[in-house]
Amino acid sequence: MTEKIYTKNKLGIPMLLFIILMFIGSIYLMIAGLGGIIAADDADVAPGALSIIMFLSGMVVITIASIMIAGLKLINPNEALVLTLFGKYKGTLKEAGFYYVNPFCTAFNPAASTRLRQSDDVGGDKKAVSVQGSTGEASGKKISLKIMTLSNNKQKINDCLGNPIEISIAVIWRVTDTAKAVFDVDNYKEYLSLQCDAALREIVRIYPYDVAPNVDTTGDGVADEGSLRGSSELVAGRIKDEIQKRVSEAGLEIIEARITYLAYAPEIAAAMLQRQQASAVVDARKLIVDGAVGMVQMALESLNENNIVELDDERKAAMVSNLLVVLCGNHDAQPVVNSGSLY
Repeated sequence: MTEKIYTKNKLGIPMLLFIILMFIGSIYLMIAGLGGIIAADDADVAPGALSIIMFLSGMVVITIASIMIAGLKLINPNEALVLTLFGKYKGTLKEAGFYYVNPFCTAFNPAASTRLRQSDDVGGDKKAVSVQGSTGEASGKKISLKIMTLSNNKQKINDCLGNPIEISIAVIWRVTDTAKAVFDVDNYKEYLSLQCDAALREIVRIYPYDVAPNVDTTGDGVADEGSLRGSSELVAGRIKDEIQKRVSEAGLEIIEARITYLAYAPEIAAAMLQRQQASAVVDARKLIVDGAVGMVQMALESLNENNIVELDDERKAAMVSNLLVVLCGNHDAQPVVNSGSLY
């Protein structure tokens, strides 16, 4: 479906004045005709044909004016109204202005009543505008062209290592083609929500939660260090591109996608926390040992250079052992004074 934009017929103000004059004229005709009929009835004579014609003309004019008022359409900035006439697409009011269109045209938007976890769109309050008909149908059927945010529920997905994780995203989007959004898909809001879930699942299964060895996340056959936690910008970009590829046929543009929540699933969260803690302890111990070895080496070199004491290999080994115990221990060393001989 090709979008057709109304750029003419911004005759809302002149037509509104004309309709008001029609109402005033019809009321005058009805009052004048009714007055003639009442006067003839009081005089016990047949009412004149002119009085009857004036009264009936007033009724016809007020009926026509009531129908014509349905053709007045008010479009605010970043709003659109898709119009159909007896089931045929006539065009879209997309530019801000006060229009007059065929009064038999109806607004069409199958997603008007759909409410997801997103910023609300135009017409959500369902309030009627006086110049758009007493039912406010056009107001409730408007399509928002504003940039909106969709935040779907958290999903439980297995990463590339099979670990269940919980993740959710926020998608910034807007409607760019109203005809495609309304006619090419059943409900463009629900369609977007479902495609966001599908795209998220498709991308997340490629990455591990944390950096893992021998994992290729780019598809080039070479292991890399990509992960959901460490490569969030890259992952968000791939999710955005995947969603855009899926919703282009619905006339939607994806501006940005961001990960808003990421965590291990509750059933494995405790075990993964212990794993992370163990990894942190190992890294800390490795740093302590490296520092202690350097300090022991420095102490031995200093003693040797200054000829403070000469130690054989056995005494050096004992000294190294004692220093490593002191430097790598979690508690302060308890000094012991040796009052005897060195040997």
